[in-house]
Amino acid sequence: MDTEMGEAEHAMLHFVTPGETVTADTVFMRGHGTYNDGEELVATVAGVVERINKLISVKPLRARFSGEIGDVVVGRISEVTQKRWRVNMGARQDAALLLAAVNLPGGELRRRSESDELQMRQLLSEGDMISAEIQGFFQDGSASLHTRSLKYGKLRSGSLVTVPSSLVKRSKAHFLHYTLSPGLHVDVILGMNGFVWVSKGSKDANKKGDVPNSTQEDADALYANVNEPITNEERMAIARVSNCILAIAKESELITEAFILLVHEASLRIDCKDIVANSKQIIDAAKMSY
Repeated sequence: MDTEMGEAEHAMLHFVTPGETVTADTVFMRGHGTYNDGEELVATVAGVVERINKLISVKPLRARFSGEIGDVVVGRISEVTQKRWRVNMGARQDAALLLAAVNLPGGELRRRSESDELQMRQLLSEGDMISAEIQGFFQDGSASLHTRSLKYGKLRSGSLVTVPSSLVKRSKAHFLHYTLSPGLHVDVILGMNGFVWVSKGSKDANKKGDVPNSTQEDADALYANVNEPITNEERMAIARVSNCILAIAKESELITEAFILLVHEASLRIDCKDIVANSKQIIDAAKMSY
């Protein structure tokens, strides 16, 4: 189907499938998700046509996370290598967290030595969950992470929820704090890569929504391997919020700070274990309460 990319059509979403002709106008340049077949520009993936001036690309509906500089991500340490950790964050390849890009115990600001390299597993070892920020990309396309801010670092006392990365909306706040009832708090980290960490909340979370690691806690506790004590009530709250996020993802809705709270309120009438099975009913009720 030949599509003339006029201004009127550009204002509307245009979906294409692999092999479908995007345009036959030779004035346009080939972008990601397209290839030239003679004078025609043909889609290689199923997705939405995007146009920037004379550049046409097709953004796939579902794709591996690629990320941008400044994105908040949640990942799992997959390997400890020379002066760096490899981090699985659901991308095409593992990201790298350099030894020079983490806070040292005690908050020391100095060059990393051989002794620091020998003690890397005491800071982060295989299987540990972390939150970090993308600070750049290497030539092979893999991301370089950092955890220099105290709000990033090792994650504990929580549960990992995996959702499509396309459903996580980029916003100013990815560290969320919810007070579900007096004395009951839950923290959520919305990773742009689709990894969402739901954990026991901090009573003294600051107004910016930073997680407990953002406070000036003891340096040794920053890399501690011991989870905080969690009551049954807190465990159920973490499970309910996690299932609410899964329900939002099941209905292909954007996962935002406000919508998670609305869905949580709408789910209170339903058993925690039945939230995902009744996702449509809960999401419809949450939308009506906007």
